[in-house]
Amino acid sequence: MKDVWQALTRASGLVAAVAVALALISGLLFSARETGERRRPAWWLGLHNGLGGLALAATGVHVVASVLDAGVGVGIAEAAVPGVADTDRLALAGGVIAMYLLGGAVFTTWPRRIRDRRLWRMIHLGSTVGVALAFAHGYKMGTDATRLAFQIGLVVLAAPMTYSIGVRATDAAMRAGARSKR
Repeated sequence: MKDVWQALTRASGLVAAVAVALALISGLLFSARETGERRRPAWWLGLHNGLGGLALAATGVHVVASVLDAGVGVGIAEAAVPGVADTDRLALAGGVIAMYLLGGAVFTTWPRRIRDRRLWRMIHLGSTVGVALAFAHGYKMGTDATRLAFQIGLVVLAAPMTYSIGVRATDAAMRAGARSKR
């Protein structure tokens, strides 16, 4: 049974990483404007929301499987409270914080968006930090982190995320410049 929990921990962590990366990419590109207008196809926002929900569900499975996997040595307190772990304290704390930031982004948007747009935006920007923490958590604690395939996969996911962040940051800077000219 130990092997089942170990495999489920690894698989759900990988699924969560891919889903959260795709959710980040789709969200950043969806919110960027192109030639002055937002892209707003309904399927794109639905894809972004669905990927966020999938990432949160996979993260939940990952946390539960990690607690049930005796070989990992993660208890309920370590899985819920950042910084209380005896080993890999920083890496595990990053994973816990990432889980809360992702949950905040998903639950303030889906199933119902919060009314305060600034608060919603700050929570969503926090989820971007959560993605970085989640990737650092996987790299520091993942059993596959030393494998070439894992490292290539990390780069393959990080490259479009970096591009998306650049597109969104450039878009925000251009809009701020246009506002200041008014």
